[in-house]
Amino acid sequence: MVALIDYKIGNLQSVINAIEKVGQKAILVREPQELKKYEKAILPGVGAFGDAMKFLNQNGMSDAIREFADEGKMLLGICLGMQLLFDKSSEFGSNKGLGLIEGEVIEFDKKRFKTPLKVPHMGWNSFDIRQESLLLKGLKSGTYLYFVHSFHAVCDEKYIAASTKYGYDFPSVVQKGSIYGFQPHPEKSHENGLKILKNFMES
Repeated sequence: MVALIDYKIGNLQSVINAIEKVGQKAILVREPQELKKYEKAILPGVGAFGDAMKFLNQNGMSDAIREFADEGKMLLGICLGMQLLFDKSSEFGSNKGLGLIEGEVIEFDKKRFKTPLKVPHMGWNSFDIRQESLLLKGLKSGTYLYFVHSFHAVCDEKYIAASTKYGYDFPSVVQKGSIYGFQPHPEKSHENGLKILKNFMES
């Protein structure tokens, strides 16, 4: 079983359904002390970075997540959940993140686009694998997944397992030890997305 961290952000049921499709079970965890019972956890989410961190800080879940990761347990951040893994975000001002992976989250820089593109980055796009990752087992560069986001991570190359191009390259899969981040939505990415969740759950 995996702990699905519930902080009132996003459609948790779609993630639960996707996990059940790969033959696994997710348990909603709302209280920090409950997280200690699990060896794997998923931090999902859509919405604003600052609002998410405010909720996590208020109920003590942010500290519980840091302790969970420090113990070497497996943590997967999805979409906003991935962005929360970093030090900070510039969304609606400067907001501190969980600080589990060195880096920051910034808005897509339209000035770097060679051709006009809409923000948010929404729809199907592919990734290029940069390094081996348990999340990407059985997948290859050129695999398409579903994205919905206006901000993206900026971090050291050593943390980037895969990148995606939208005007320019940005990290779409990151990892540091037992901490993983996935910018697209696996629960909306059909078989390829289910493969990601299956890899995480069975590792």
